[in-house]
Amino acid sequence: MATTKPLTGDTSIADWLADPTGSAILTDMLAQGGQSPDVFKPVRRLAIKRLVKMSRGAFTQEMLDDLVSRAAAGEVPDGTLIVEVAAADDLEADATPTVQLREWTERINAGRFTGKTVIVTGAGSGIGRATASRVAREGGRVIAVDVSQDRLDEFVADHSGADIVSLTADITDDAGVARIVAAAGDTIDALANIAGIMDDMTPVGDLSDAVWERVMRVNVTGTMKLTRAVIPAMLAQGGGSIVNTASEAALRGSAAGAAYTASKHAVVGLTKSSAFMYGPSGIRVNAVAPGPTITNIEATFGSPLGAERIQFGMSILPDAAEAEALAASITFLLSDDGVNVNGVVLASDNGWSAA
Repeated sequence: MATTKPLTGDTSIADWLADPTGSAILTDMLAQGGQSPDVFKPVRRLAIKRLVKMSRGAFTQEMLDDLVSRAAAGEVPDGTLIVEVAAADDLEADATPTVQLREWTERINAGRFTGKTVIVTGAGSGIGRATASRVAREGGRVIAVDVSQDRLDEFVADHSGADIVSLTADITDDAGVARIVAAAGDTIDALANIAGIMDDMTPVGDLSDAVWERVMRVNVTGTMKLTRAVIPAMLAQGGGSIVNTASEAALRGSAAGAAYTASKHAVVGLTKSSAFMYGPSGIRVNAVAPGPTITNIEATFGSPLGAERIQFGMSILPDAAEAEALAASITFLLSDDGVNVNGVVLASDNGWSAA
């Protein structure tokens, strides 16, 4: 069924694909890059204008303006109309709700982190960047940590006037961890352990030592080292908040390979142990378990069996969230709003864990 409203930047991707003209134009654009409309499946309910920010330069405002102009003029690329209308109908029947869903919009709580120093790892991109950005915009002093100086420079440039200390450091290296703590100073109010890496989706029978050791080193050892390093300051000041990044792979076996799944289960164990040990000292330690999220971490498949099983397990995958939605969950736990929450693994996954 074609939409009767003009196609604009505020129109959802699903409605663009459900419109004969819009579907043909989008399909033609994607085909030039060797892709199909299936690439939009995780974000089909978002307004198409959101792709400008999310794509980080791959889809520009000029490209969007051109699409809208072509749709208004009815410029349908030759040879795509009949085939793509059928594809759009399939997508609409499968995914488009009969009632337009409300779109979430980030709302800043001004002053929530005023006077607070917060360390955020992985701050150069994805969930880490969104979290560091929100803390900074809510008045906090951010120690933004990443392995990429270019990404950090871009982050700082986008937050002119904010209190940000950017630092390139490897969280698995003791010297790097020491520099992070030193940059924070005597008071460390909160730590967001967000830096992490994905595995290659291999089951244990195909798992290489190199993949296992690299994933565990970053996701577990790095998280442990920085957590261990901030504990003395938090004990001395009478409290603090730590949020670790787990994953749906910490709650189920069908979300990743053996290495990543084991690493995120370990993060949950570290979280709960730390919450129990340090809760009486005023330190809250929680974890967020993201579901599908639009970040710069890409999944690769190093095993035919891993690809088959994981893709089957992801057949009930909900729509992907923007990193800002995860930052909302993380900053809640980091802030005083989470005052009575300790030792919790918060599934921020659009209901995936309930399926």
